Amino acid sequence: MTPNLRGLEFSIAWRYLRSRRGSRLLSFISVIAVAGVVVGVSALIIIIGVMNGLQTDLREKILVGSPDLRVLTYGTELRMTKWQETLDRVKAIDGVVDAAPFVVHTGLATRGNSYSEAIFVGGIQPGDSGSTQVTRIRDHAILGDFTFKATDPANAPGIVVGYLLADRLSITVGSRITLVTASGGAVNPIFGGLIPRFQEFEVTGVFSTGMYEYDNGYGYTSLEVAQAFAGLGEAVTGIEVRTTDRWAAPGIGAVIDTTLRDPFYTVDWQEQNSSLFRALKLEKLGMAVILALIIMVAAFNIVSTLTMVVRDKTREIGILKAMGLRAESIRTIFLLQGLFIGIVGTGLGLLIGVGGGLAIEHFKLIALDPSVYFIDHLPVQLQVGDITSIVLLSIAVAVVATLHPAASAAKLYPIEAIRSE
Repeated sequence: MTPNLRGLEFSIAWRYLRSRRGSRLLSFISVIAVAGVVVGVSALIIIIGVMNGLQTDLREKILVGSPDLRVLTYGTELRMTKWQETLDRVKAIDGVVDAAPFVVHTGLATRGNSYSEAIFVGGIQPGDSGSTQVTRIRDHAILGDFTFKATDPANAPGIVVGYLLADRLSITVGSRITLVTASGGAVNPIFGGLIPRFQEFEVTGVFSTGMYEYDNGYGYTSLEVAQAFAGLGEAVTGIEVRTTDRWAAPGIGAVIDTTLRDPFYTVDWQEQNSSLFRALKLEKLGMAVILALIIMVAAFNIVSTLTMVVRDKTREIGILKAMGLRAESIRTIFLLQGLFIGIVGTGLGLLIGVGGGLAIEHFKLIALDPSVYFIDHLPVQLQVGDITSIVLLSIAVAVVATLHPAASAAKLYPIEAIRSE
């Protein structure tokens, strides 16, 4: 194909896309075709960014206070005795960066009035203990710290609470709260029920993770204090494990299961939050269906546009073929039109999608109820690989969508095309 012929094909393709006197509909449908691609590409970029942002944000916030793995024991008591030996065996397994004992217990928190609040009490090693910390919860203190250093630790040990819980109880650093539990309490000889135990704590810190579950209902104290509060004695709830890679946690957990055997078992970070991640998988399935529909709409839009162009230009195509223009060149003219629609629509959609995604994330334009969605705004995370795939897919769909109209135009017979009205 000579350069002059290529220039002629491009010139004709460009002329067919523009409006001319008596055929302004052609210009309108061209704009509609480009707009369809713009909407499709921008929606794809924003939706993919939202999906990535939700998964990443939720995963990172969950792992603030949740370890990669937890080693627990079978039974209803959630009690691990002789845990030091188990801890040493876990630390010796390949892929385990560090491990530490932990305690989780539930209780009621009150300031001494009629109002009380349910709370999860977590027992961890203090931040100044010199040991490697398995989770990043200690990095999120906004008031005080995780050293649990109280004014009178013998009578009121230190506790660090979530900021939402602190707001509801109207407490801050230096305030005192009372925690109530029935674990380890004596049995009332008359009524046969457990006598609740009361433990006073001094608030030595307040933390904020952005994760509603932690900020709303968690308090952390030292491991020894939590053991006494839960009535565990020298036992602990289990062992927290940090691995080299959180995505390798299931495999490392399987090795730990094989090494320790019964009565021990492991739960990885996805199993600990299985309901949430199942919801995310369902969301991804729904988004995949929506994205497929958007792609189909954009493709049908281009097909219908070029089909209308072929019908509108049937006589002109017949004249061009009668003058000697080959069927290949006719096909190329319409392929160029589809490519132009795809490139222009993709470029504009790319600008709108990336700009819209960045604006939603930076200005937090879409607020969410953290008590329902665990996060306070809709996060958007744009990844270069996803955007590149969307751009290439959009252009490919635009080109494929032109094949049928281009083939139809190339098959027109000159005499019949010239006679058409």
